[in-house]
Order: sequence, then structure tokens, then C-alpha cells
Amino acid sequence: MFHIGDIEIKNKVVLAPMAGVCNSAFRLTVKEFGAGLVCAEMVSDKAILFKNAKTMNMLYIDEREKPLSLQIFGGEKETLVEAAKFVDKHTTADIIDINMGCPVPKITKCDAGAKWLLDPNKIYDMVSAVASEVDKPVTVKMRIGWDDEHIFAVDNARAVEAAGGKAIALHGRTRVQMYEGTANWDIIKEVKQSVGIPVMGNGDVQTPQDAKRMLDETGVDGVMIGRAALGNPWMIYRTVQYLEHGKLIDEPSVRDKMDVCKLHLDRLIALKGENVAVREMRKHAAWYLKGTRGNATVRNSVNDCNTRNDMVSLLDEFVLEIEAKQQSNAQAG
Repeated sequence: MFHIGDIEIKNKVVLAPMAGVCNSAFRLTVKEFGAGLVCAEMVSDKAILFKNAKTMNMLYIDEREKPLSLQIFGGEKETLVEAAKFVDKHTTADIIDINMGCPVPKITKCDAGAKWLLDPNKIYDMVSAVASEVDKPVTVKMRIGWDDEHIFAVDNARAVEAAGGKAIALHGRTRVQMYEGTANWDIIKEVKQSVGIPVMGNGDVQTPQDAKRMLDETGVDGVMIGRAALGNPWMIYRTVQYLEHGKLIDEPSVRDKMDVCKLHLDRLIALKGENVAVREMRKHAAWYLKGTRGNATVRNSVNDCNTRNDMVSLLDEFVLEIEAKQQSNAQAG
């Protein structure tokens, strides 16, 4: 357990904010698997101020998800502050997070996301401006630096703390690395030792054992899990159990995975309507299927699904096929 401002986070396992993924349907599903904190996908400050319809829908929060961190991004102080004030007063988010880590060119070209990593003074200026205008705790998600020649992680983290930021989530890669190469946990450790506010480590946590190793090696307060949770909320549950009880829970059965996939689908339909939800769910279904033996054909077929019934029938047939094979093998053995 740790605190971000006055918000209690009940365990050390945190769902990372992932663009195009972390809507309420996904967050709630992961929350039910035990995440101490879930983070929403990043939202543009200007889109909030323009009351863009799609953006307003992205601000939806199911009370069962809480505590929840809602992430905003932008490159200009005035619009970032106004967007933060809107989130503060008009949503039930518990925490306002500022994105300083997104490496995508269309974000960095707007002086947002990872572009901030080059200037600790700008970080101080922006975070202090936001923190002074809102009641909710303000946190920052950042990377260790822009590239190998510009790693200002410690200075940037100190700037966040000095400006009134209540926690930092640190991805152990540079902007140039994107999602390739190895995350540098040594720099995460340096940052943790340099500030007094909570630090959540992020990067290369693929298993519950990785999470424990990150906590042991870096001393961070929490472990932020992103891509390893895609189609695999059991990663969250298994990590919580391993950290708290030292027990390594078995991987789920194919039936268990497809049952949760269908639950996720129905939540997405309730959130976005069947037409949009089914198209969006194609990538999630492929993630749920990943790692199951003989999934190649059904993963391809998922991309042709246009209705809930199409997708559910496909997944149900796959489960029956796998279970029949397992039964046949057991009898043969």
C-alpha cells in the first residue's frame, strides 16, 4: 500500500495508461483482477476545452474502477491548466496525471508528451501551474530521457516534486527507444533515491517475478504494468498474489480467457455501441487468444467479425475445439 496525495493505493500493482486501450471497459476488467490503481488513456487538453464529443466520452468513469488516474497531455501551459481544472471539477477521477512520456511524433511535434523531457525548467513551470489550480493530486508519467545523450530523469523528477507533483511513473526507456531495447531500471532506482514522493516503475515487467525483481532492485513504491496486461488481466491478479503471498498462481484455462474476453466485449458494447465496439475488440480478442495453442486461424477470423454474435460464436467454437483436443489427448495418454 502507498498514498498519492490523500489517495490510498491498496497494493503496489498499477495499470499503465495506454492510448487506444485504457477505456472504462478495459480498466474495469483489470480493476476486478486486483489492480491497486488504474490509469485512463491520455486525453488532449485542447479536445477537452473544445468539448469534443469523442473526448467527452473518454472521460467516462465507472465508480467501480476507483481509485482512477485520468491522464491529460498538451504543450501549452494555459490550455493544460484549463483542461486540468475541467477534469478536477467535472469528473470523478481521483488523480490528474500529466503525460510526459508519449514518444509518438504527432504528440512530440506539439511540444507535448516526451518533448518535455528536454527541459526540467518547463516541467517545473507546467506542473506547478497545474498543481496550484486543482484540488486533486497531480502526478507525472515520464520516460528517463529523450535519447542517450539527454537523460535528465533525476532533474526532471526533482522538478516534478518541487512543483507540487504527488507521484511519478517512470518508464525506463528513452523517447528514441520507443518500446524497443531494454528498460533501464538503474535510472529508475536513481530517481527513487532522489525524490521523496512515490515513484512507480514501468518497463519490461512481463511476469510476476519481474515485478518483484523491480521492487527489490529499484525500491519503487509501485510497479506499473502495461503491455503485459493486454488480453491478460490475470497478469495483474497473479502479480498481486505473488507480491503479497509469494504464491505463483497457474495461468488461466482457454475457457477462462474467452469468458473474460466476452465480458470485456459486452462492456465495450455498452460503452460504445456494437458496431464500434466489435471493430475495436478485434485487437483485444487477438491479445486474449495469444499464447493459446492453435490460435492462428481464429485470430485471423476475428478480424472479419462485425457483430457480437459473430465474435462470441467464433470464440465459443475455439474453446470447444481446444477442450475436445485436450480430452482426446488425456484419453490417449
